[in-house]
Amino acid sequence: MSAVLDVWLLGHRVGQLTQVDGRLSFSYSLQWLQSATARPLSHSLPLREEAFDDKATRPFFAGLLPEGGKRKLIAQALHVSRQNDFALLDGIGGECAGAVSLIEAGQRPCVIPSEQAVRWLDDRELLAILDELPRRPMLAGQQGLRLSLAGAQDKLPVVFAEGRIGLPLQNTPSSHILKPAITAVEGSVFNEGFCLALASQMKLPAAIASIHRVADRVYLLVDRYDRSRQSNGTLQRLHQEDFCQALGVAPEYKYQNEGGPDLTQCFELVRKATRPSAPHVLRLLDYVIFNALIGNHDAHAKNFSLIHTQRGASLAPLYDALSTAIYASLTDKMAMKIGSKYRFTEVQARHWEQFAQAAGLSPAQVRKRILELARQLPAEAQELHTRFASGGMDHTVLADIVDLIDRRCRLTNQRLTDAMP
Repeated sequence: MSAVLDVWLLGHRVGQLTQVDGRLSFSYSLQWLQSATARPLSHSLPLREEAFDDKATRPFFAGLLPEGGKRKLIAQALHVSRQNDFALLDGIGGECAGAVSLIEAGQRPCVIPSEQAVRWLDDRELLAILDELPRRPMLAGQQGLRLSLAGAQDKLPVVFAEGRIGLPLQNTPSSHILKPAITAVEGSVFNEGFCLALASQMKLPAAIASIHRVADRVYLLVDRYDRSRQSNGTLQRLHQEDFCQALGVAPEYKYQNEGGPDLTQCFELVRKATRPSAPHVLRLLDYVIFNALIGNHDAHAKNFSLIHTQRGASLAPLYDALSTAIYASLTDKMAMKIGSKYRFTEVQARHWEQFAQAAGLSPAQVRKRILELARQLPAEAQELHTRFASGGMDHTVLADIVDLIDRRCRLTNQRLTDAMP
């Protein structure tokens, strides 16, 4: 038995996703292959006439879907199997990360003025959605909504304009990602909002996030870096893919210790995919150092992405930056090794050198950049904490993050300085 979904990219039908006896395949349309503007859907799915088999197809398309318990709840809401990627995409694959939409074969994406295709929410309705998301991720199964984002955390694509939040209907692009507080992670909204703001303060390209309140609830609104505001005020989707998708790695293997990508593969990808690659390689280096110093142990390959435009690929801004190391209940193992070490406390100067050599970087240049960031970061974190507090956005976790950053930067400074000849 077979089933087919048309795959659309930026208003163009680029191919078809097919399921036959539970196995997926993807093929580009001849019209797309012959187009002057044709570009691959993924670094792992280069343009070609031959169809891609299940092994090649699944990493990209499964990578569009939520993971873990969220995936199970969505499957229950849609009355499909949680292992059925095709059925899940059929149910929620309308508004995905990047510019991909999956639509019933033979249909076209609806083109409706955005103001008419947004269900604006009042505070009562927003509170109801915040209550519902843990039980019904992505509001799966609600009429008119087909929304999907990767990850294991509660989140929801929304439209945010003039202080109002709305749900995108039909083919309307979302502008922001709404992230409620994570129940088991104290102060998660403040934590992520602070870490992303700190990255920006350190002049690292990072997603813009803001903390909001409704009644007694807090949530984070993150500007979608894969959306661009046009001169007429409308939103344009930008195509993107995370590093697991680009490397052809299924989302359940996103962690290095489960067979997922390591930092060497990440740097190799950036060199192959971007032109000129040097600025993007150095930016990725900054992300790696920053994540290590703030204690973001969950910086796996799905938390780095490429943005694709007609000009080529570029490294996406930093996102999902959270200091996980301040929580005793969360693992102290980093998602990817530095040198041969998973635990930051065990990372010595020689492990940074191992990392640099394996990633094709100059050890001296890497050491210099680590010391630069480690010397700047504590004061910047303290200043930002003061600013958050004066703006009514303080939380006890912020003091813990500032203290952890100070300790990690001091330790790193000492170990790298002591190892210098």
